[in-house]
Order: sequence, then C-alpha cells, then structure tokens
Amino acid sequence: MGRLSVNLCGIQLDNPVIPASGTFGYGYEFAELYDINCLGTFSFKGTTLQARDGNPLPRIAETPAGMLNAVGLQNPGVDAVLREELPKLSRVFHKPVMANVSGFSVEEYEEVVRRLEAAEQIGWYEINISCPNVHGGGMSFGTDPHGAASVVAAVRQVTRRPLIVKLSPNVTSITDIAKACEDAGADGISLINTLLGMRIDLATRKPVIANRTGGLSGPAVFPVALRMVWDVARAVKVPVVGMGGVSSAEDVLEMMMAGARAVEIGALNLVSPYACRDIIDALPAAMDRYGIRTLEELN
Repeated sequence: MGRLSVNLCGIQLDNPVIPASGTFGYGYEFAELYDINCLGTFSFKGTTLQARDGNPLPRIAETPAGMLNAVGLQNPGVDAVLREELPKLSRVFHKPVMANVSGFSVEEYEEVVRRLEAAEQIGWYEINISCPNVHGGGMSFGTDPHGAASVVAAVRQVTRRPLIVKLSPNVTSITDIAKACEDAGADGISLINTLLGMRIDLATRKPVIANRTGGLSGPAVFPVALRMVWDVARAVKVPVVGMGGVSSAEDVLEMMMAGARAVEIGALNLVSPYACRDIIDALPAAMDRYGIRTLEELN
C-alpha cells in the first residue's frame, strides 16, 4: 500500500480523493480528458427509480466563493443506468465505483438498490437522504433521525455492500441523525450536502433560480463542513467521508485531520475538470510540508 492509500468500509483505495455525486456524471465524460483510474473512486450521478428531467431553468447561479444549484436530481433512471451508463463506464474505469441513490419513498430507495445489485462494479452505495432541491423526498428523510433510520434499515435488507449515508447540514443536530443511521446499519457517513440558500436578481426583483432556493457549495461552506465532519466523526464509530468546499490538497488533509477517512470534491470539478487529478498529484508534497508520512496515520 502506498502512502496515500486508505481503507473505506473494507475496500482499499489508492488515495482518498472522490469526485462527489452530481459533479462527475457517470465518469466516462471525464475519461476523455484524463485517466480517471488515478482517483480513489467516484460517486456517480444521483440515481432514482424513474427518469427525472430535474427542475426548471435557470437552476445554477454563481455566488461569492461558491455557487447555488437546484438541478433536482436529473438522471435517466436506474434501468437506463444499468443498461447504458455503467457498461460505458466499465470500459474506462477499473475500480469499484460508488453508486449514489436517491428516492421519494423508503420503498423507492430499496428498489433502486435492489436493481443496482446486478452491477458488479459497484463497491459502495451512497444513500442520499439530503438533497435540498427536490420536493416530497430527498432531504425530508435526512432531517429526522427516525426517517433517516427507516431508509437505512430498508436498504440494509437488500444488500451486503457497504452503505454510506449522505447527510444534510440543514438540520438542528447532525450528530443525532448520524448516530441513528449507524444504529440502523449504515457502514459509513458522508457529509455535508449543500446548504440551502438563494439569490435575488435586482433587475427583476425575483429569485435568480427558478426553484427559488438552491444548494450552496464551494469554498464558502468549507468551515461549516469541517466543523460538522469533526462532530460526526467523534459521535459515530463508522468511517466518515468529508466534503463541502474542498479546493486543495491542504483542504483534504484538514478534512482528514477532522476525522474523515476519505474526501469528496464537488463544485471544484465544475470549475476545472482536472481538479481531482491535480489535488491527488499535489498530496505528497503537501504531506511532506506537514510531516505526514502516510494518510492512514491521520485516522
């Protein structure tokens, strides 16, 4: 194992860098630019039972030190993912991939995972109970410990693969929800999803985003994400995946010092498609500057 190697829920990663769901598509698009096998893994686009067109336009807006998005889980549906997206991915990515799963009912989460069980290249499920940009599902499960636990318990019945539950920061006590997920059978916790925000167009006097609100991501949220990762990592025994505004190799190290076993990078992929590759390349020198021999020693 190399000095960047980490273990995530029993699966060894060459490094801890994971492009976040919704910022890396189904991977093969980025494979046209560089060899994506340099990544630890990646979390593919949030997948639901049925195809979704997502929210109406406009649904992305820039903000100081970040961006708002209200894409709304646009995806082709789980059957199309199995039939079209994952076969294309298998030709360019030769490591286990993380499947991001979303739903509008406990039964939908369960059914999506049941169908994805047929895909051999899936290593982990990232159960998204935290999307702030859809109505009637997503974040509604992630704002209550009982609702979160009900999703985890149902999905746990249909798979032996590791379950990583993605949590929302838009709650009063994220540690209570993390502990409820752990008790219900989660193998890991990932956080944070985006913070709920909005902007107003001064000329029209209306919200910039058609959905009115969107999820704030980018460097502006990093201190909030770091604090929540620190709190959750000390509240649960399962591994934590940290994310939220990560923009450099130093940010990756900071997240891992806060307690993250691996680190997802989101909005930065939309600024530079080479961001994750470049951060991986920069990690050894950053580790040398701070006297870190291996990343495993940070956990």
